[in-house]
Amino acid sequence: MRKLSEIEITEKIKELPSWTLTGQALEKDFHFKNFSLALAFIVRIGIEAEKLNHHPEIKNIYSKVSIRLITHDVQAITHLDFLLANSIELAYRS
Repeated sequence: MRKLSEIEITEKIKELPSWTLTGQALEKDFHFKNFSLALAFIVRIGIEAEKLNHHPEIKNIYSKVSIRLITHDVQAITHLDFLLANSIELAYRS
């Protein structure tokens, strides 16, 4: 797995304006009306992550879900992180 260059990351993150680059990871917080909706979102993310065989770091506090994406094998951001971020955005909108 090839890590993306800073230039590649800068270009790709423009497509995900609500995500932030924190160190060597992509991060975003999602807010829901209640815990049940947050948990359902986590399950949808899990299904997408399994399809890609790429798993996010997920933190849930009541109605807030925090996602952190990094490719652990290379300890950097790769194309898989952006693929999963896009899938997560689709799940959030639905």
